[in-house]
Amino acid sequence: MAVTTAPLDTKYLDQLALLDQRIVAAAKEIKVLSRLSWHTDIQKSFLAGAAQGNLKLPEPVYPSIDLAANRAELSACMAQLKDGKDSAEPLQRYLFDTAESYHTLCLLLEGIGTKALSDHSLTLYGSPTDKISSGHVNSLGAAQHFLEVSKTYKQNDALKEIDFCLSAEVMATEMRARLGEVFEEGLLRVEVDADMVSKAAAGGTRVRLRANTPFSEYDLDQLLQHEAFVHSLTAINGKRQRFQCFSLGAPRTTGAQEGLATFAEMVTGVMDIGRLERLALRVVGIDHVLNGADFVEAYRFFIDVGLTEIDSFNSAMRIFRGAPLTGGAAFTKDVVYLHGLMEVDTFFRWAMQHNKLDMTRHFFAGRMTLNDVVNLDSVFESGTLQEPGYLPPWMKRTSALASYLAFSVFTNQIAVETLGADFEFTRHDGG
Repeated sequence: MAVTTAPLDTKYLDQLALLDQRIVAAAKEIKVLSRLSWHTDIQKSFLAGAAQGNLKLPEPVYPSIDLAANRAELSACMAQLKDGKDSAEPLQRYLFDTAESYHTLCLLLEGIGTKALSDHSLTLYGSPTDKISSGHVNSLGAAQHFLEVSKTYKQNDALKEIDFCLSAEVMATEMRARLGEVFEEGLLRVEVDADMVSKAAAGGTRVRLRANTPFSEYDLDQLLQHEAFVHSLTAINGKRQRFQCFSLGAPRTTGAQEGLATFAEMVTGVMDIGRLERLALRVVGIDHVLNGADFVEAYRFFIDVGLTEIDSFNSAMRIFRGAPLTGGAAFTKDVVYLHGLMEVDTFFRWAMQHNKLDMTRHFFAGRMTLNDVVNLDSVFESGTLQEPGYLPPWMKRTSALASYLAFSVFTNQIAVETLGADFEFTRHDGG
């Protein structure tokens, strides 16, 4: 049980709150995906050429970006938090790390079209070969394992075209009806957006769905758990904190956010093998590109593993957003889904094993990394940070979560590869 800590000095908190406001203001205009998005005409032109056997590198055009003023302000905040990197006080460290990650993001955006973007992307989001929780496995190895498993099981349970029978408008209506499981009416909007590249996205005020896109009933549950009950929920809870950085989608929190969202899919039973395959393919695709594959070769990779022409283009595009299309450089954000899932799963099992499951609730009080959740525990205990006002349904039923984690923690001690010799299969063939 955590030891209750006295609230921090009022003057000190006021100083941090002013720096928090400055960081939020500086970060406000630092947009990532909208700056890196490709016009839909690029997809149409590429696929038209592909249909005629004429594959050429696309030529995306990006807006010019000058973030010098943002970088200067973030640097100034970091200077006033200069010992935050090594500070024993976790709020100061949290603000320093947040400002630093946005500063790096500015450099990434100013490096659009060059390898510099890839270098900064690796700093913020990691690479396929990064170790998971300081262990012996990495995201690439995990991805390859999941792809092997999907070969066996996906063909048996894959959704058919007829299953995708819900329009974006119907999906929006269904999602609005289900939001009442967690939120008051009107707190979170669901909108249909014709300009989106991804199927869905969420923030602190709305969930957006891509127009002219067929969805399945499976998508409904998955998007509710992932987008509304994690991404939107943590942003909403973060806005209720005194320090508004907790409501930001700072790049340093992306891995934990996507990990928590995909973990939510896993524990609620809405992640099928096809979804896991897509996460794994993104990791392998990024690895190919970092090792030299250009856009056309990446597109062919996704075609060869069975994706449609449109999905193959979109998958390759996600990797090359802002990066040179000739290979060797990538926008690596899609690594975080699989890596984050495994790190969050490990964190929850660690919390269960060390009788700290209550600490995991703090994960939903705003946008944080795994280390933040642990380091800020005393700040929550002191009352300086608020407990989450909203929780997803599966976190409210902690007895069910505890049952799942207790079982998982124990069975992880069993070496699966040695079990075959222990089983005796008896044939019942009437003989």
